[in-house]
Amino acid sequence: MYKLLIVDDEPLVQVGIRSMLNWAKAGIEVTGIAPNGQAALKLIEEQTPDIVITDLKMPVMGGLELIQICREKYGSERPMFIILTSYEDFHMVKEAITYQVTDYLVKLELTPDLLTDAVNRVVERLRQSERRNASSGDIVHVFYEKFFIRLLNNLFESEEQFLLQSRELNVDLDYRGFVCCYGEMRSPKADGPGGTLSMEAQMSLFSASMQMLKELAGKYCRTYGLSLDTRHFALIFCFGAAEMEKAPRFWEPLLKNAMGSINQALTGYYNVSFRCAMGNLVERPLSICESYQFSRQTLLNSASEEPVLFYEEHADSGASDHTSFNIGLFKADLTRAFEEYDSAVLRRTLDALCELFLAHPGHYVQVLDGVCSILYLSISLLQDGEQIVSGFFSDNPDGYRSVYKQTNVEQLVNWLAFFEKQLCGLFESHRRDHKNHIVTDVKKYINEHLDRRLSLNETAAVFGISPNYLSQLFGKYNDMGFSEYINACKVKEARRLLDEGSLKVYEVADMLGFESSFYFSKVFKKVEGVSPTEYINGRSGDRN
Repeated sequence: MYKLLIVDDEPLVQVGIRSMLNWAKAGIEVTGIAPNGQAALKLIEEQTPDIVITDLKMPVMGGLELIQICREKYGSERPMFIILTSYEDFHMVKEAITYQVTDYLVKLELTPDLLTDAVNRVVERLRQSERRNASSGDIVHVFYEKFFIRLLNNLFESEEQFLLQSRELNVDLDYRGFVCCYGEMRSPKADGPGGTLSMEAQMSLFSASMQMLKELAGKYCRTYGLSLDTRHFALIFCFGAAEMEKAPRFWEPLLKNAMGSINQALTGYYNVSFRCAMGNLVERPLSICESYQFSRQTLLNSASEEPVLFYEEHADSGASDHTSFNIGLFKADLTRAFEEYDSAVLRRTLDALCELFLAHPGHYVQVLDGVCSILYLSISLLQDGEQIVSGFFSDNPDGYRSVYKQTNVEQLVNWLAFFEKQLCGLFESHRRDHKNHIVTDVKKYINEHLDRRLSLNETAAVFGISPNYLSQLFGKYNDMGFSEYINACKVKEARRLLDEGSLKVYEVADMLGFESSFYFSKVFKKVEGVSPTEYINGRSGDRN
């Protein structure tokens, strides 16, 4: 059952809307009534309604400001708005439409039938949204993981690409400070000679432990968590302005207490513990990679068995080497290799890295860090990466975690050379299918977001590939270009909406994300050969 909030400063209007329909029969529950936008914001935060019917003109805060704040805070899908207006307020309707309101109703003309039609339309859009979200849940999760892998390893091509992807995935990094944690989970059931769990059982155990770890960490501060493989994880702790104004190193006792308590909880619940290290505090989201690198270096360098380590403490004591391998230095070639399944680029890049590693035989920790970066990147960027990479090492009892058993730089380079050979074989066998798969996924994404103003740059950013590459793929593996395909899909959906007969041309244009009804008509005529109005008239003539 969908939840409805009614917002109007006139008690008679409130009562009238509430009593005009049998809301329960329509599958809707009226969960609240607010006299102005400010009161409505509080109820929206508490009740998370699906639908809001709101007046435009109200004291304290009007409907336009309410809608604008909600769109900035909650996005374009929830809640959905139906606005109430008077004849003299029509100049405000155009502005409201820019915030993607679902419908508008004139108070003096409001009848049960008009309200029912508006409600039915908004319910249908809610159902479409739910179907879209359900079908795209898996792909969103993949993009979410890829986003954080790129963030941790400084693989974004530009700040613009970072901002586009974070907005598309609803990742809120609008904070003043960040600390990254890198850790490794352990369990007597899985480790050492006494380990009795199969690989499948280990994955299940550590997956459940990781979920609990993220949930508990989130109780202390805003936290993003990512599994790097079956054992290793990264957490990003986010701090707001109020927290940053506390003592200079306020976050150290907070995180030490938090991770200590979480470790005890995991041990008691799953018999799983972890050892982790905190990087330095950084103030920009794109500097999180620095904190991540220092957290990894601290854990790899330290022989201490303390469950929670801090980079600053070990850096001051000289126990941590400040030189840190940064995979971002090779990001252009590595990104291209994984984007395009290009074995030649991957081979050339990894061969160069192997030569670099062999030239520094005394930098074992840094080389291990670099090899692990490539391992984590592969697991995260490959579809079903954990399963694929595990298959590469199926003959080794330690699986891909055998990388931690290599005791010198030469052994690590040999391990990486084997891994490179397996990856290149995979790339060569999947390259053509992968390109087709990207185009298929992009086409699916377009059809699920027809209500937006889709652009090549933003869509490419969502999929973590370059605009030029996406354009080339579309031209090669589709019978029309990117823009042409979007227009064709939007016009097809426009025909369906116009066939229903209840929507005006400008309403359809707005629902499909066109900047104006004039531009919509121009695109429609280019695709169909007739204008929307001519299409409607022709359809009416056919019926007669």
